[in-house]
Amino acid sequence: MFSFDERVIPLDAWITSLVDWLVEGYRWFFQMIKWPVDFILSSVSDGLLATSPLLVIALFGVIAWRVSGFKLAGFTLASLILIGLLGFWSETMITLAMVFSSVVFCTVVGVPFGIWAGRSDRVNNILRPILDAMQTTPAFVYLVPIVMLFSIGNTAGVLATIIFALPPLVRLTSLGIRQVHPELVEAALAFGATSSQVLLKVQIPLALPTIMAGLNQTIMMSLSMVVIAAMIGAGGLGAPVVLGLNTLDIGLATVGGLAIVLLAIILDRITQSMATPKNKDVK
Repeated sequence: MFSFDERVIPLDAWITSLVDWLVEGYRWFFQMIKWPVDFILSSVSDGLLATSPLLVIALFGVIAWRVSGFKLAGFTLASLILIGLLGFWSETMITLAMVFSSVVFCTVVGVPFGIWAGRSDRVNNILRPILDAMQTTPAFVYLVPIVMLFSIGNTAGVLATIIFALPPLVRLTSLGIRQVHPELVEAALAFGATSSQVLLKVQIPLALPTIMAGLNQTIMMSLSMVVIAAMIGAGGLGAPVVLGLNTLDIGLATVGGLAIVLLAIILDRITQSMATPKNKDVK
C-alpha cells in the first residue's frame, strides 16, 4: 500500500543545513550587509531621541499643515502629544527610526528594480514570483534565519521589515511605469529624446503618484511589522505590546497598540497628501 510516510522529502533538514553553512562560512558577508542598516538606524534613532519632543511635534505639525492643511496638522499635534502623555515617546521615536530606515532601503532597492521591471517584460516575469514569495511567506518563517545571520536587535527587525515591505513598492513602481501611455513615450523618442531622458522626464513624472502610493504601502507594512520585529529583540512600540501579551497585561498591550495606530494614521495621511498635492488646487 502506498504511503507518503516513507517518501518524505527532507526539505527542512536541507534548509537547516544551508543556513548553518551560511552562518559558519559567510557570517562576515551578512555582517557587512548589516552595517549600513545599523548605521542609518542608530543615527536617526539617536538624533530623534536627542531632539526635544516639542520640536519633533512642531516639525510634524508643520509638515502635516504644509501637505494637507490645518485639520491634519491638528490631528497630528494632538496624537503625538497623547502618545507622549501615554509614556511611549522614546518607543515612538525608535519606531519612527526603524520605519524611516526600512523605507530608505526599500526605496533605494525597490524603485530601481520597479523601473527595470516596468521597462522589461523578462525582468518583470523573473521578479514576480520572488515578490510573491516575499509578500506571502509568513514573517515568522524568516525570523529564525535572520536572527542566526544578523543576531537579535533593532537592526535584525529592520532587515525583516525590509523583506516584508519591499514588494509593494517594486510592484507599484513597475505598474506606474507601464501605465504611461505608449504614445507619449513614442512622441518623446520621435523628438530625439534618449532612453534616459524618456525615463527621467516622461515616465517617472507621470508614474510618480503610483510610486508614491507604493511608498505609502511600504510605510504601512513597515509599521505592521513593529510587533513581529519586537519578538526578535527590536525595541519601539512593539515591545510594550509583546510584553503585554507575555504578561497578560491587556492595558499595556492595548495602549501600545493605540500608539501604533495613531502613528500609522499620521504617516498614512501625510504620505497620501504628498502623493496627491494637486487635489488642493483643484478644490
